[in-house]
Amino acid sequence: MNTVLIKNLLVRSVFSICLSTPLPLLAAGLPAFMDGQPLPSLAPMLEHSMPAVVNISTSTNIQVNENPLMQDPYFRQFFNVPKQSRQQQKNSLGSGVIIDSQQGLVLTNNHVIDKADKILVTLNDGRQLNAELMGTDPEADIAIIKIPAEKLTQIPIADSSLLRVGDFVVAIGNPFGLGQTVTSGIVSALGRSGLGIEGYEDFIQTDASINPGNSGGALVNLRGELIGMNTAILAPTGGNVGIGFAIPTNMIMPIKELLVKHGEVKRGLLGVTTQDLTPDLVKAFNLDNKQGAAISRIEVHSPAAEAGLEPGDIIVNANGKAVKSSQDIRNIVGLLQIGDRVNIDYFRGNEKQSVVATIGKQALPQIEGEKLHRLLKGTLLTATQKDQIEGVLIDKIQSSSYAWRVGLRPADIIVSANRYRTNNLDELKKVVDPNNALLINIQRGQEGFFVVLR
Repeated sequence: MNTVLIKNLLVRSVFSICLSTPLPLLAAGLPAFMDGQPLPSLAPMLEHSMPAVVNISTSTNIQVNENPLMQDPYFRQFFNVPKQSRQQQKNSLGSGVIIDSQQGLVLTNNHVIDKADKILVTLNDGRQLNAELMGTDPEADIAIIKIPAEKLTQIPIADSSLLRVGDFVVAIGNPFGLGQTVTSGIVSALGRSGLGIEGYEDFIQTDASINPGNSGGALVNLRGELIGMNTAILAPTGGNVGIGFAIPTNMIMPIKELLVKHGEVKRGLLGVTTQDLTPDLVKAFNLDNKQGAAISRIEVHSPAAEAGLEPGDIIVNANGKAVKSSQDIRNIVGLLQIGDRVNIDYFRGNEKQSVVATIGKQALPQIEGEKLHRLLKGTLLTATQKDQIEGVLIDKIQSSSYAWRVGLRPADIIVSANRYRTNNLDELKKVVDPNNALLINIQRGQEGFFVVLR
């Protein structure tokens, strides 16, 4: 009788004994070894990985909108309404991963700590530490926070490009605030994009259970190396259905370097709008190549225009990386900085060509004020930058305009209009009625005031 057959019979015997053994004795009856070999277990790997995964809790003070009558002290006194706080505290839970024990750097999702006033990190050993924000990248949903670097364990980082569909993976996090929890599964797919979850997507898909609270936690291989950060789930029924997504380390680490150095990611501009190749487009362009990103628009005076790219060109490679879809070129360019060079291979017809473009500065969205409201004629409105108060910036204003006469000035920031918060140009457009008076709330340095345009 050969060794394999003997081992199979032994395993069957063990399971038969287990099934026939009363429950109190079952755990004690399980052997740690079979045929001189230890039974497989993830415990040794997890003993090294779990101390690097932390729980994150945040608190945020939010302003509560109340009826204007409640702000009138005479109204409150007449109806005996007690004065109430206009702020409420919002709490949330998530996970994080220690990636640098010397500096105390913790990786997590931007949505875990977004707008938090206080970030509290709980380590695997029970210690609770206040964290400070180092930097965030909302478009990639990545954030770096810092805790005191004392007796920390960091996780080793793996090359996520070496992953294959079918590789075993383990997710470690803090689902539903239960505390550190481990689930296992496999890599279900790679390079998932176009989901609309983030601005830049190149997800690892896994069937390891990921639930609310797992966000920011670790996805590791069987060597205990970080291969991705758990970020989102597809949950049409509201619960886990075995489709989870993690941001791969090869996208995380370049962004991490920028966040630690600059506190933000200043993405550059190539100046192309692309779309995926469909069978109809391949036929219409009479292409031999069926993969790539088709350029549908080139911005005037952009790096792409100066490099000679044209609508109809099919980008197939950028900086040595294959481009199979429009999301691929977006991800590649999204990791580049202003002044970086990008080598682009493309097809014009069936002729393959190459060009080098230098990434330029992104232009902020802007609009002439009169296109929103006739009384804003003579102003130029621009989206605010990341280091400014959220709102709409009055970038330029003519001194002869009505807006100037009522007191508006360059660098004023419109933070609300007609009593609606306006964080950007799109929100301002929605609340402005060009046929009626306009009430705007202006932030000027530390001063805030209202202006009525009628």
